[in-house]
Amino acid sequence: MRTANYCAECGERLTLRGWRARLGRKLCNHCAQRLGAFASFRSLIGVGLIAVAAFAIGKCSRPEPPPLIIQRAANSPLSDAPVEPSGAAQPNRAATYQSNQTAASVSNEEGYICGARTKKGTPCHRRVHAPGERCFQHKGLPAMVPLDKLVIKPKESTK
Repeated sequence: MRTANYCAECGERLTLRGWRARLGRKLCNHCAQRLGAFASFRSLIGVGLIAVAAFAIGKCSRPEPPPLIIQRAANSPLSDAPVEPSGAAQPNRAATYQSNQTAASVSNEEGYICGARTKKGTPCHRRVHAPGERCFQHKGLPAMVPLDKLVIKPKESTK
């Protein structure tokens, strides 16, 4: 990249040698003292101000994101009731946790598997909520096995 041979302000010949000439200085010593340090960085400051203004305009003109909508399945076990404040929910939370622990460990409900054909050609073993229902990956596909083989029998607990 070529460097300037003459001062950009007064036209005097620049006599810089060595590494100072490679920095690309465009003003002579007299003009640099007269204009100050700001003149050396004027173009850099201008580009910076334009960049900041462009980012600010872009951020202000961006449309507001749409509201978050969370959908649940119709047979979801979650309640539609509003959430209780944290102070009133403390005693109920412990009881619910213990009941969920016992329900998870000793479940008398039957479970179901998807049963649709996978890429390997075997039936899918993902759990689903109802008989005849398919998992997220196999929605709309038929089952490979009859409905009575899609039932997961609960294990009998020995206490």
